[in-house]
Amino acid sequence: REISASPTSFRLTEKFILLLVFSAFITLCFGAIFFLPDSSKLLSGVFFHSSAVETNTRTGTDSDSNVAVGTEEKILTKIRKDHEKALVEAKDTLQKRPDEIKQDIQDEKDKVLKEGKGGKDYNNLPVIQYVRPPGATGHEPSDPETKERRAKIKEMMTFAWDSYKRYAWGSNELRPVSKQGHSSNLFGSIKGATIVDALDTLYIMEMFEDFDMATEWVEKNLDFNVNAEVSVFEVNIRFVGGLLSAYYLSGKEVFRRKAIELGEKLLPAFKTPTGIPWALLNLKSGIGRNWPWASGGSSILAEYGTLHLEFMHLSKLSGNPAFAEKVMNIRKVLNRLDKPQGLYPNYLNPNSGQWGQHHVSVGGLGDSFYEYLLKAWLMSDKTDEEGKKLYYEALQAIETSLMRKSSGGLTYIAEWKGGLLEHKMGHLTCFAGGMIALGADGAPEDKTGHQMEQASEIARTCHESYARTSEYSKLVQK
Repeated sequence: REISASPTSFRLTEKFILLLVFSAFITLCFGAIFFLPDSSKLLSGVFFHSSAVETNTRTGTDSDSNVAVGTEEKILTKIRKDHEKALVEAKDTLQKRPDEIKQDIQDEKDKVLKEGKGGKDYNNLPVIQYVRPPGATGHEPSDPETKERRAKIKEMMTFAWDSYKRYAWGSNELRPVSKQGHSSNLFGSIKGATIVDALDTLYIMEMFEDFDMATEWVEKNLDFNVNAEVSVFEVNIRFVGGLLSAYYLSGKEVFRRKAIELGEKLLPAFKTPTGIPWALLNLKSGIGRNWPWASGGSSILAEYGTLHLEFMHLSKLSGNPAFAEKVMNIRKVLNRLDKPQGLYPNYLNPNSGQWGQHHVSVGGLGDSFYEYLLKAWLMSDKTDEEGKKLYYEALQAIETSLMRKSSGGLTYIAEWKGGLLEHKMGHLTCFAGGMIALGADGAPEDKTGHQMEQASEIARTCHESYARTSEYSKLVQK
C-alpha cells in the first residue's frame, strides 16, 4: 500500500547524516580527553577520586603506578561502553516517528518536573474503602427555635464567605476593615488557609456550589512546594486538618492526596534528639527551630501536643506508619517525665527532653494538648486507653491544683508558675467548659455528674466575663 510522507518525517539519507553527526560529536568528546594536560590524573581524579592514583602522583612507586594504569583502563573501557550505548540510543531515536520523539521529550520533562517537586506520585496511594459519615447533611431540625438559629448561623457564614470571595480569594485571610487579603507568615508562602479551613463547614451547611469552587481551587492552586518557614502547629490544624475533614465528608481523593503530601513535608520537624518536634520548619530544606522567646528554645505543649489526631489519620490514609509513630513517641517522652503535681508545664526542651520554665496553663500555650488527649480516645472508638488515662489524670490534677472559685462564686482555672498560682483565667481557657462536658460521659468512678457541673460552671464564668465587660464598657462610655 502507499505510504504518504509528511513534511516532518525524516528521509533515510537525513537519518544517516544525523547519525554520522551525532557519532562524530561523541568521538570528538571522547578524543578531547587525551589532548587535555596530564590526562591520566584528570581521568583518575575526576571520575574515581582514587587514593591509589593520588599516592602515585605523590610518590611514583611501581605498585601504585600499576594501580593507576589499571584504573585508567577501567575508565577507558567504561567510556567506550558509554559511547557504544549512546550510538545505539541514537539509532533507536532516529528510527522513531517525529511525534514519538516529541512525546519522549515531553515525558522526560514531566519526569524532571515531578522530581523537582518531591519525586513522589500521590495518585498511587493505597486503596481506601471510603464510607460517608452518617448525619453530616440532609437533616432539618424539628424544633422551630433551633431551625431559626441554624438558619441565622448559615446566613452569617454566607456573608463572611461571600466577602472573602469578593475581596481576598486565594489569600490566607480577609482583613474586614480594609477589605484586603492578608497572608500570615505562620503559613510561610502557602496560600488559601481560609479556603481549606472552611471546606468542612461549607459541606455541612450544604453550600455545595461554594464547596465545589473551593475544591477546584485546592486542586489547581494549593501548592506546598515552597521555600518558606511555617508553623508546624498552625499548618497542621488548618491545612492538614481541613483537608482530612473535607476528605472524610466528601470522599474526594484530591483532599487525601494533598493532606498526605503536606504531612510528609512536616515529618522533618521531628528530627530532634527526643523526637519532640520543632515549632517552625522550612518546608524545602527540612531545617527546624523553635520560637526564640520560648523558654530557652523549648517546644510548646499546645503545639507538639496538637498533632495526634491528624497524624494518626495520615497513617491510616497513606499506609505509612511513620506519622503515627512520631506522635506516639511524644507520649512516650511525656510518660517518662516527672510532672509537678501531675501537671504538664507549657515548655519542653526537644534536645534534653527536660521541662523548661514551670508554667502551667489550660489556656494559651497549653489548651489543645488536653483536648487532643480526650479526642484521641473518642476518635479511636474508645480503644485508646492510654489517651483516656492521660486525659482523666490531667483533668484531676487541674481540678486539684488549678480550679478555684472566686469570692463572687465563679469557678475558674488559674495558671501556675513555679509553684505559685496566678488567679486569672484567659479567654482561650473557655474551651475547657466544652471539653469537660464532652469527656464527662466516660469519667472514671462515676464522676459524670460532677464533671458536667464543672463544665457548666466554667461556661457560666466565661459568659459572665463577656456580659460584664459589655456592661462595664457602657458605664465607661457614659
